[in-house]
Amino acid sequence: MSFRKVVRQSKFRHVFGQPVKTEQCYDDIRVSRVTWDSTFCAVNPSFVAIIVEASGGGAFLVLPLHKTGRIDKSYPTVCGHTGPVLDIEWCPHNDHVIASGSEDCTVMVWQIPEGGLSQPLTEPVVVLEGHSKRVGIISWHPTARNVLLSAGCDNVVLIWNVGTAEELYRLEGLHPDLIYSVSWSRDGSRFCTACKDKSVRVIDPRRGTVVAEKERAHEGARPMRAIFLADGKIFTTGFSRMSERQLALWDTENLEEPMGLQELDSSNGALLPFYDPDTNVVYVCGKGDSSIRYFEITEEPPYIHFLNTFTSKEPQRGMGWMPKRGLDVSKCEIARFYKLHERRCEPIIMTVPRKSDLFQDDLYPDTAGPDPAMEAEEWVAGQTAGPVLVSLRQAYVPSKQRDLKVSRRSLLHDARPAAAPSPAAPAAPSPAAPAAASARLSAPPALGTGAPAPPAGGRLDEVLQEVAALRALVAEQGQRITRLEEQLSRLENGHV
Repeated sequence: MSFRKVVRQSKFRHVFGQPVKTEQCYDDIRVSRVTWDSTFCAVNPSFVAIIVEASGGGAFLVLPLHKTGRIDKSYPTVCGHTGPVLDIEWCPHNDHVIASGSEDCTVMVWQIPEGGLSQPLTEPVVVLEGHSKRVGIISWHPTARNVLLSAGCDNVVLIWNVGTAEELYRLEGLHPDLIYSVSWSRDGSRFCTACKDKSVRVIDPRRGTVVAEKERAHEGARPMRAIFLADGKIFTTGFSRMSERQLALWDTENLEEPMGLQELDSSNGALLPFYDPDTNVVYVCGKGDSSIRYFEITEEPPYIHFLNTFTSKEPQRGMGWMPKRGLDVSKCEIARFYKLHERRCEPIIMTVPRKSDLFQDDLYPDTAGPDPAMEAEEWVAGQTAGPVLVSLRQAYVPSKQRDLKVSRRSLLHDARPAAAPSPAAPAAPSPAAPAAASARLSAPPALGTGAPAPPAGGRLDEVLQEVAALRALVAEQGQRITRLEEQLSRLENGHV
């Protein structure tokens, strides 16, 4: 009789979230109160950027990751916009370049100095003007250098070459209503959008055409979001007709019915999905929620597998997401969020518990690195390339070596005097012989006893027996170490 497995095996089933200590948070930050479903926060391995309240225009803070604690009210900001900033995103190919979209209908690209700001930054590297209404979505191309997408409340998607400040593509007439979200595919050949008309569209920007479309992906009228997964599928969050929050997985080859659909709860906040293509884990954060849910996407039904929930006391105003190359791989950290409270930013670390101190290859496959796969001109010419992958093994720092502690009690106190060997043939060493031999060799010779030295032949036999006993001891310890290593390996495999 066969028993069906009740619990699905997954290396991410025990992932747990943990906020950092109070002194490692960013305090006294006036987070923006703009009513726009943006993350309000962008993070990379060097800086954290947060959209803040500003009088007379729009501004955002840029803090080096190590500058934690209370942030002075006079700390310089990036403040070149004349209207509130709605969205910001770091360039994936340069950790010192960030783009911002604003209610003043412009997109600005900024160069952040090494070490952060020492005075307010008011002059952008380039200003991109082309929208007739506020710009609410900014998204860099994942593999081509200097290619930036912006979407505005004029229902137009513009794609720019930041290096030349020129408009590459203007996609008008594809969206009849407000665009809620935009997400590039992994190779940047297409992007998907979620629109207020409840449709999810897959668009080829270089042709300016809708490749696939799903009407009424979610029946509810509240905002929804759509993101591309690594294998080309689309993950969406939205609301049902009864205003219950939903998750859905779609195959772009057949958008008639979702591959998987789950209902979460009946809360009001829009769900913000964050996707890790290396582990196929999706993290879902609701605006106004105090929790982060995470799901694993697999090839087997029901495709969307709930893993766990991180819960805290205070609701989140926004959320930042650290790229994989900014994580601490020596602590098995697989994700890090920067949660925005009313007046602070709190990092939250997601960890897979492992006993081994070694680099975990299964948790850290090669990930997208900072180098672009091609130039903007090559992408416009029709080329397509996946991200340039890098190994995270170089970022691994071994933990401190533990001090070696040796107990001599078993060697010294349990020693027994060995019987004298027969001159005819050397006897096999007894179990106590190794300890006795060790005790004799480690003891200093007695001085001034006047005892005659033993004959040369007898002493030679005695030394040979001591050597044989020590060799037996070494072999026995080697076998014991091998057995312990096998037990440790079995325990680790069983834990995963």
